Amino acid sequence: MADTQYILPNDIGVSSLDCREAFRLLLPTERLYAHHLSRAAWYGGLAVLLQTSPEAPYIYALLSRLFRAQDPDQLRQHALAEGLTEEEYQEKLERVILGSKAAEQHPEEVGGLWQTCGELMFSLESRLRHLGLGKEGITTYFSGNCTMEDAKLAQDFLDSQNLSAYNTRLFKEVGQDGKPCYEVRLASVLSTEPILDSEMNSKLKSYEFQGSNFRVTRGDYAPILQKVVEHLEKAKAYAATSHQEQMLAQYIESFTHGSIEAHKKGSRFWIQDKAPIVESYIGFIESYRDPFGSRGEFEGFVAMVNKAMSAKFERLVASAEQLLKELPWPPAFEKDKFLTPDFTSLDVLTFAGSGIPAGINIPNYDDLRQTEGFKNVSLGNVLAVAYATQREKLTFLEEEDKDLYIRWKGPSFDVQVGLHELLGHGSGKLFVQDEKGTFNFDQETVINPETGEQIQSWYRSGETWDSKFSTIASSYEECRAESVGLYLCLNPQVLEIFGFEGADAEDVVYVNWLNMVRAGLLALEFYTPEASSWRQAHMQARFVILRVLLEAGEGLVTVTPTTGSDGRPDAQVHLDRNKIRTVGKPALERFLRRLQVLKSTGDVAGGRALYEGYAAVTDAPPECFLSLRDTVLLRKEARKLIVQPNTRLEGSEVQLLEYEASAAGLIRSFSERFPEDGPELEEILTQLATADARFWKCPSETPSGQA
Repeated sequence: MADTQYILPNDIGVSSLDCREAFRLLLPTERLYAHHLSRAAWYGGLAVLLQTSPEAPYIYALLSRLFRAQDPDQLRQHALAEGLTEEEYQEKLERVILGSKAAEQHPEEVGGLWQTCGELMFSLESRLRHLGLGKEGITTYFSGNCTMEDAKLAQDFLDSQNLSAYNTRLFKEVGQDGKPCYEVRLASVLSTEPILDSEMNSKLKSYEFQGSNFRVTRGDYAPILQKVVEHLEKAKAYAATSHQEQMLAQYIESFTHGSIEAHKKGSRFWIQDKAPIVESYIGFIESYRDPFGSRGEFEGFVAMVNKAMSAKFERLVASAEQLLKELPWPPAFEKDKFLTPDFTSLDVLTFAGSGIPAGINIPNYDDLRQTEGFKNVSLGNVLAVAYATQREKLTFLEEEDKDLYIRWKGPSFDVQVGLHELLGHGSGKLFVQDEKGTFNFDQETVINPETGEQIQSWYRSGETWDSKFSTIASSYEECRAESVGLYLCLNPQVLEIFGFEGADAEDVVYVNWLNMVRAGLLALEFYTPEASSWRQAHMQARFVILRVLLEAGEGLVTVTPTTGSDGRPDAQVHLDRNKIRTVGKPALERFLRRLQVLKSTGDVAGGRALYEGYAAVTDAPPECFLSLRDTVLLRKEARKLIVQPNTRLEGSEVQLLEYEASAAGLIRSFSERFPEDGPELEEILTQLATADARFWKCPSETPSGQA
């Protein structure tokens, strides 16, 4: 049963993002702006391969080489002509690759790539199955010999130098003196070249810190970021506002020099660029896949405004200050001033990264969010395809709920995403003491509502939410935002904004809560019992909420093991819609208040005790979640693949290239994404991966070298 989560069916669902109408409405200059931003995002997205696993860049290079020589149809015909059956073509990857035209033309290169990644690609060795540090998993944010203790030490060092971890990786070696030597490598185009007046120059040196040697270097992903910068420069020529020009100039500075401070400056201009026709954001953004929770994965998106849904979000923003007062914590725990953000519904043209979310609340820099604000976006064309469900594939629901669920899941999710992003991530204050010793709260009068005492802990200068709460920060914050969404969707004013009243409004509330309860059960797929760890922040968050609602008792929520019509183990979730307000809301209110108080005060010990307690997966009755996890894996539906369009510059005009919703369409979209520099990118990726390959030997083997 343990291995079934690593098996994907050949008939996995595939959907295409539709942005044709939104793109058609763009002016020629807006299309050129969107095109060059998209190119920058796609090039930068290749860095994710180097942030994931040692073999990922080689897998990409191998598949790119394979499909440059033959498109999917040609490869299939070639394989069948070589004697493979249709089933073998789907399942015998080695035979397909080594019998391909690419292998015929370049046997040594293709054979070498397969030798490098083929076994690792399919390995189910426990350490290689999931992300983690040292012997607990695989990651390329850290060298393979780094442990959680090394990650904590490095974070303390970064905090001491006022350096952000977002654009870094950490490599550990043993110096000639026998002491560990840590290389903190910043992502940048430049490496050792000294640049006058660069704020980064003074940081690039060796340090001694708590008995260990640290060396700050830069130049990670340099040839990839060079291409990002080139297209950001081109996009700048088509910027619609001075804010966009200054934003792009700072991003260029950031990626060139390795400066997160420059990215922050760019993010300030981005926040100030209200209601653009073409929206975008790019950089080292989300820390979900760093086992320590501080390093950002490269991400870039480009999208166009969906005016009809954006109008609803504008009404929600207009009501935000009033709705914030409904949240269950004292006013002192809310920001001093609500900084009215942009909130738009967008149709995605490009989303480069490891996945496409339903909504985003950025930037993630705590100091900007607290003092300058943020933006919210809901990705409408993603919501339209990624979360659609067929009735026959609906698991763990009672029969009488299924039709209601299908009818209202989409509309209820619009409500949840809006509340989650705007009033979830957008709410709450962090108590901070700055470098001058000044507090942003009144120490004498502010009382902790959980203890009845004055505030005992806070964030000191240089500390952030991510650096302080590290491994639980992302999931804890997603849980807080999801809980805000559930809590405020009970407000009739919110439902009216989205066009729901009376019985329809009640159905939206019920399906929103039911969806969260079901999601909490489905989340068990993303729990690894061998490591007692969660692999996905949002899923862990939803499981925690399920536990909170189960703990509320009184029959609000039940999860019952059953036997399916096929005779195999099954389960059923039940939510008593008549008790959502009387039992569910008070339970969520207590939980939300505790989450916010612990976050505001920077109480890491209390936060961990609370969150990790609810996130623990055991076989304790009555739910027996470890056993239910086997049932979830048995019944799981593979996540859909999303095919994204491309843009192509023909003379001075930008064309939109769309692809069919199939595996072949997905492959063609990638093959045509880099039509002219495919071979160069393959070489760049494999060279960068090979240069660092020594860092991912067995964790017991410690790389040695000059300190």
